[in-house]
Amino acid sequence: MSQIKPARTANSTTICGARQLELWQRQDLTTTQPDWLAEEVPIALVYNGISHVVMMGTPKDLEAFALGFSLSEGIISSPQDIYAIDVNPTCNGIEVAIELSSRRFAGLKERRRAMAGRTGCGVCGIEQLADIFRPITPLPFSQRFDLNQLDRALGQLKQVQTVGQLTGCTHAAAWINPEGELLGGCEDVGRHVALDKLLGLRAKQPWQQGAVLVSSRASYEMVQKSAMCGVEILFAVSAATTLAVEVAERCNLTLVGFSKPGRATVYTHPQRLI
Repeated sequence: MSQIKPARTANSTTICGARQLELWQRQDLTTTQPDWLAEEVPIALVYNGISHVVMMGTPKDLEAFALGFSLSEGIISSPQDIYAIDVNPTCNGIEVAIELSSRRFAGLKERRRAMAGRTGCGVCGIEQLADIFRPITPLPFSQRFDLNQLDRALGQLKQVQTVGQLTGCTHAAAWINPEGELLGGCEDVGRHVALDKLLGLRAKQPWQQGAVLVSSRASYEMVQKSAMCGVEILFAVSAATTLAVEVAERCNLTLVGFSKPGRATVYTHPQRLI
């Protein structure tokens, strides 16, 4: 048998966040067929000219990602703390230049850490265990959600996964209102990045009542990021970790896992659910 060559780009149109390649299938290794793959590139967030973090992610909705990451990491407290966001492709990836207010930039310089994330890894580069957990003001109990509406929201989740439907390779994060209507969402190969994109999108929208729905598991960082942005209810399609439950309990977040049609496991603060 002749040597199999690496996959090559197909002569086809591309969509944002996905690329078509010529691939081999098990049933026939002698010919190729076009198939879609999700793009994964290094994304550097640069604040006032200083590189802060490099994450691996899907190159779409990057302005929302920059805003959401800045909010969920406590770098800013409102969108008004950012004066401009510029997305600049480079030969090595994508650089997102963020112009912070002088007050917020001074605070960032005090706590800045060098961190290189692998598909949304959130603790790489942190030097002390205590730095993993951010101080979070306990959430109020102002939200209510009827679990009977959850199935409706689950049925709409694929609407925000255009790349995922082509490739089977992305996570989704969506905002759903108390009636189970999906108001908007984002996708990414990294679940943390997808959530940050959604949190940035929500910060620019009048979405107050409702909850976050993610297609992934619920790690402690998913809980922490949500709580930092004032989200009171987090639904995850998969399970939650023990640390996620501990953080959710401490910050008054209602955490629900195994969110599937006709099923849900409530880990913390069920009083928001009806």
